[in-house]
Amino acid sequence: MPMIYYGPFDNLKEMVVTSAMTTYRHQYLATWFLDKDQINEIMNKNKIDTTDNSDIKDISVAVSTSAEANSSIEPEIPINKTEGVELVNIDENRYKGYLLIVKDPKRIELGVTKDLTRFGVKLDDMSKENDAIGGINAGGFEDENGQGNGGTPTGIVVKDGEVLYKTKNDSYSIVGFNKQGVLVLGNYSLSQIQSLDLKAAVSFEPFLIVNGKATIKSGNGGWGLAPRTVIGQRKDGTVLMLVTEGRKLTMPGATLKDVQDIMIKYEAYNAANLDGGSSSTIYWDNKVLNDPSSMDGVRFIPTAFLIK
Repeated sequence: MPMIYYGPFDNLKEMVVTSAMTTYRHQYLATWFLDKDQINEIMNKNKIDTTDNSDIKDISVAVSTSAEANSSIEPEIPINKTEGVELVNIDENRYKGYLLIVKDPKRIELGVTKDLTRFGVKLDDMSKENDAIGGINAGGFEDENGQGNGGTPTGIVVKDGEVLYKTKNDSYSIVGFNKQGVLVLGNYSLSQIQSLDLKAAVSFEPFLIVNGKATIKSGNGGWGLAPRTVIGQRKDGTVLMLVTEGRKLTMPGATLKDVQDIMIKYEAYNAANLDGGSSSTIYWDNKVLNDPSSMDGVRFIPTAFLIK
């Protein structure tokens, strides 16, 4: 281990430090060998530059022939729910992943545990309860020492325009969809959030692509290697839902830069990191696709972005 910190392996050192410092249990892997200034220097080299909010006017969601743009009519869901959704398998040296490409963004809804603030629910169970064909875990939750029950979210939860939960913050980091199907990313006050016409939203960060511009311009993004969950949207409204695996001996995981690059490859105009690590889970067509890194398998979570 000392060779990593004191040898000529700068990239490896940065990867280990950023991975360790974004966990609660393993920060000692960095603090035993480096002082605070050295750690801060590495973290600052790998930080994300994101100050802008997404511009909803840049996204053009196709209007169904059966409903006008401002209609309250629910989007048509095909009899075969897998229609209009493509599954892409991703296989890289350090991780593998799964990407769902959803043509109609209005099929995305927010699943929320029925026992909010008390108990979470597993993604596969939440999907079945909501008659959803697929989905990914969404916002973060209180998880002291990795033992949280998934019931109490962090930040804010908005479903069908109603604020179901919020912590006492001056502003909230929003990842969500408005009623027109546009992915909304930004930092907003509660009063601003209430004017955004949101259909589904949670809190998480960082944002990886905002208005077509990547936020990680150097380094790995500062969060090291881990399982990841990301949501993005193309300019035509198509939604991208990505989960990658990690924290395994032969598959340590993806950096934020890795998943940003995947989003760029698949033409995301906006994209945001969601709750990763042992929470990262993707469900599709009656089964969980990934192998979660939690020792207990699929974790209990408060929220999920679902495909109806």
